[in-house]
Order: sequence, then structure tokens, then C-alpha cells
Amino acid sequence: MSNESNVLNSVLSETLKVIRDTSADGDSKLVPEDYSNVLNSVVGETLQLIRDTAAKGEWKLVPEEHGVVTYVGQGIARVKGLPHVESEELVQFEGNALGIAFNLDPDEVGVVLLDESTMIESGSQVRRTNRVLDVPVGESLLGRVVDPVGRPLDDIGPLNAQRRALVECDAPAIMDRAPVDVPLATGTKVVDALIPVGRGQRELILGDRQTGKTALAVDCVLNQKDKNVICVYCAIGQRSSSVAGVIADLRKRQAMPYSIVVVAGGDAPPGLQYTAPYAAMAMGEYFMRQGRDALVIFDDLSCHARAYRELSLLLRRPPGRESFPGDIFYIHSRLLERSTHLRKELGGGSLTALPIVATEEQNISAYIPTNLISITDGQIYLTPGLFQKGILPAVDVGKSVSRVGGEAQLAAYRAVAGDLRLFYSQFEELEVFSRFGSRLDERTRRTLARGRAVREALKQAQYDPLSPSEQIVVLLSATEGLFDDIPSERVAEASARLRQLLPERLPSLLESIEANQKLTASEREAVVKLAREVIHSVWTPPSQ
Repeated sequence: MSNESNVLNSVLSETLKVIRDTSADGDSKLVPEDYSNVLNSVVGETLQLIRDTAAKGEWKLVPEEHGVVTYVGQGIARVKGLPHVESEELVQFEGNALGIAFNLDPDEVGVVLLDESTMIESGSQVRRTNRVLDVPVGESLLGRVVDPVGRPLDDIGPLNAQRRALVECDAPAIMDRAPVDVPLATGTKVVDALIPVGRGQRELILGDRQTGKTALAVDCVLNQKDKNVICVYCAIGQRSSSVAGVIADLRKRQAMPYSIVVVAGGDAPPGLQYTAPYAAMAMGEYFMRQGRDALVIFDDLSCHARAYRELSLLLRRPPGRESFPGDIFYIHSRLLERSTHLRKELGGGSLTALPIVATEEQNISAYIPTNLISITDGQIYLTPGLFQKGILPAVDVGKSVSRVGGEAQLAAYRAVAGDLRLFYSQFEELEVFSRFGSRLDERTRRTLARGRAVREALKQAQYDPLSPSEQIVVLLSATEGLFDDIPSERVAEASARLRQLLPERLPSLLESIEANQKLTASEREAVVKLAREVIHSVWTPPSQ
């Protein structure tokens, strides 16, 4: 207790000095000896309380398991001396570097590093933490950019999160799930009309590099403004410049207040890239458990699969097809199974997943794409051929499908675009065959003209999401043949003019569409009439 007395005496001397300096300017009636006596009494009582508390306490020695690093590689380490470490337990190295116990071999433990391997060297100490990896969750993450461990990557400051959630957890049970019956409006005409997505659905976005996969996902995030949907964008193995561009777009268009960005870039350790999608899912899952709607975008899972393959090969796990480990299907299925729509008794929240995967040379039958196609509820396929022709978004309608989103689609969509998908697929085939012949009958020419008009109507610029009412009015005008006779380059102008006049001329139509009511015959006639006026104002046919 002598050390405690010395510390408290030092504090007492400093306090007395401050009191004397303060009282020198005042009219205090106490003399310095009185101050000393009072403070000595307080210090004595405090020391006695500390002694009594220490005497009553039951002190126990808590054992800690420490090991020694025997090997350090690119993203992994091998450790000896942790006999009771458990699978996927978090371990801590010297310098506070973190890792996850992956391989539990008889003689050593294979650890996946969550920090740079340059911070660790052979012979350094490592200890158990007796916990698994968790991340901060909650409202404090909105508008922030974090890594998969929850460390902030922006310059805003600490997170101050009040809650944490496990990165790995069980998916909701079958009986806890409800049908997908609420649409998730992406703001993209070709998706909302032909490949609808519902809240709680898992819809895969796949295609070759540079075909607009990320742009399609970002537009979906932008369209969730004022819709009470929390968005989590998870960048896995992407270039830093690409991720910075996405974050800049979200901030410029006021989407960050309802978004969270989780980044494990291409220069991050493979362990961080592996844990990134699970961390993002945990952040979105928190809001689902609170009865809210969340959207998680994984960009992209092909990089995630390659990071897991790299770790598995370094840890000497047996390779399988294309050198991927045998559980490559399981790591994605257990991730995406956590996406669902909960029953009302459990809050009724939903978690929608939009995983992105890159294909090579349009080979959608490759190993990882086919795995994800079988796991998800549908896919949106983007082809480089359409992209090079300027047909954006470059969605191949024939190879895209949504297996459950149609039940959640608004009634007005089904009335307008019910046969549009089949017609558009037939048009694309007819257009290919028409190039081989010069003589076409009138019916074929009209079909081709209608198809080209529909294709122009489905085109959409980036960062320009449309409301359901705007999409339905444009598509109705196209399917009714009103755009057939005007030049293709004037369809976009006519569509924009039609959208501009819609709130002023047909406000009741907007309300009925948002209320999920079917289009009546009078409403269809009103749209057709307005579209004819718009077309006449933007284009006059040449005189015969």
C-alpha cells in the first residue's frame, strides 16, 4: 500500500497548492492547516475503503494460452502452443494484429491474418481471445466507410457503436420466413418490368468485366432514397480507384446517409477479403432484426472465391475443381441463405442480397457462376455485345430471370409488361434472322419496328432511376406502338417529355400505381392520349 500512499500524497500536495493559490485572492475564513486536515481525512477514508474492498474480494488467476509463430506467409501464419484454440476463434499477435484460427492440426494451428503479414514475424507471441470475430452494427455506421473488422477508413472519427454482432451466424429457420411480397424498386426499367426483384430476394448480377454490373447496383442504391431501405455496399478485391469512385457517387447524390460501405480492396490481405461479405451481411442483418428493410450488395463474389482459394492453398487444404477447395459452394450458400423476409411476428424485416460475379468470355457455365446461379433466386445477365452497341443497361433479357420477384411486382407492371418479355426475346431472334434476307413482309417489318421502339424505351442513362409510374407510362406508350413511327434517336426525348408532364396531367394515375392498383381502361386511354400529344410536339412526320 506504500505506492498508493505515495501517489495520493503527491495528489494531495498538488491540490493544496491549487487551493492556496485560489484562496490568496479570496476572503476565505479557513487557514491552510484546516485544508490540510480535511484532505488528510478524506485520503485516509479512501485508502481504508480500498483496503476493505480488496480484503473482501475473491481474486482468481485466469490462465491465458500463448503460442509462438513458426511460419509467416502471404496472408497466413502457422502457430504452435495453442492446444485449446477453437475453430474460427480470433487470436491476437504482438502489435495487436488479428487472425482467425482456420486449420486445427494436431501439431500446429493455421491462422488467417486480418492484418498485414509484415507486422508479424516468426518467433513472436500469439494469444487466444476466447471469442469469434464480430463487427459494430447500428445507426452509427450509416454514412461511414469501414473495413470488415469494423475499423473506420474515412476521416470522420470513431464509430461510437453501442452494439456488436457476430460475423458468422445461423440463417433464419424456414418457419421464421415469410413470402417475398413487397417489390424492391431498382429504378431501372428493364429490371423492374421484366426481371422484378422483391424485398428479401437474392438476385445475382453477372457478366463480363466492364459491362455495367456495379453501375446497375449503384443505381439501385440511389433509388432507395426516402424509401426507408438501408443499403450496404461491400467491395471485395476491387481497385481502390473504383471503390473511391463509387463512394464519391454515393456522396454526391446524397445516398450515404442511408448507406454503409464495407471495403476490402485488392491490396487488402486475403483474410479481410474473405471475411468482408460476412461482415456486411451482419451489418444488414441487424436492421432486418429490427423490423426494417435492408439491401446488401457484394461486389464481387468471384474475387471472394479467389481469396478463399488462395488461403486454402496456402494452408494446404486439398484442392478440387479449378483448384478451389471442396467447400467453395458452402461458403457462398451459408452467406446468401441469411437473406430473407421475416414473418410479422418477428418484426417483418427483410434483407435483400444482390451478389455480383464476373464471368470470362461470357461463360456463365463456369464453376463459380453456376454455383451462385443455383444458390440465388434468379440472375440479371449483362452481355458485352449489347454494351458495345450502346444498349444500356446491357441486360440480356433472354438469359435473365427472377424466380420469386414476379409475385411482388406491382399490378400495373403485370398489365403493361405481362407479354413484353416474350415479345422482346422473339424480336431479338427475328432481328438476327432478318439480316440474312432482303425481302420482309409487312407484318415482320411492323414487328421489327415495334421491337426497336421497345428497345429504345428500355434504354436508360446511369444515375437516372425512375419511379414505377414513370416506367409504366413509358412502357405502355412503347407497347401500344406509339413510338413505332418516330426515329429511334427521338424516343428518349419523347420519353423524357412524357415523364415531365406526368405529375401535372395525370396525378391520379400516379397515386393508383403506387397504391398497387390495376390500370383501368380509362387510365390507359389517358396515357395514350398524353403520349400522342407529346410525340406530336417532339416530332412531325415528313409530308408525303
